[in-house]
Amino acid sequence: MAPKPAPELQVSQWFNTQSALDLETLRGKVVVINAFQILCQGCVHQSVPQMKRMVQGFDPNHVAVLGLHTVFEHHEAMTPEALETFIHRHRLELPIGVDMADGKRGLPLTMQAYHMQGTPTLILIDKNGYLRMQRFGHKDDLSVGVAVGKLLAEPASVR
Repeated sequence: MAPKPAPELQVSQWFNTQSALDLETLRGKVVVINAFQILCQGCVHQSVPQMKRMVQGFDPNHVAVLGLHTVFEHHEAMTPEALETFIHRHRLELPIGVDMADGKRGLPLTMQAYHMQGTPTLILIDKNGYLRMQRFGHKDDLSVGVAVGKLLAEPASVR
C-alpha cells in the first residue's frame, strides 16, 4: 500500500479517555486502530484480546492503541450502552470510539472513509499520519508486532 494521509476518525462518543482523540493530536506516535463489533465472533475471540496484548506490549508514549466500534448491522443490539457493558466485562482499558452513524443505518462514517470491508479491521498509521496498513480479518500477533516495530524505527517528520 502506498502511504497516503489517513482519514480523520469520525467518532460520536469515546470511552476510557478524558477527551476526544484525533489523529492530529496523536502525530509522532504509531497509531493502531482495531475496528470491531461486539457481536462479531472473530472480533471477540481474536482482535479484542489482541488489542489488550498490544496495550500491554507497547509503550503508550510511542504507540497509541485504539478501538473503534463500527456498527454496520444489528444496530438495535450494538448500542453505546451495550458497548459500555462489553468494555467493562472484557476489562478493556484502551480508548474506544464509537464510529459515527451515517443517519441512514448504512455504513458508519469512519468505515466509509477507510473503505473497510467489515470487522475486524486492523489499521496502522505511521508517526506522520500516513495510512500504512489496513487489513480485514485477523492478523497474527507476530506479524502485527513486526509491522509496528518497522513503523517505530522510521523517523517522524519535523512539524
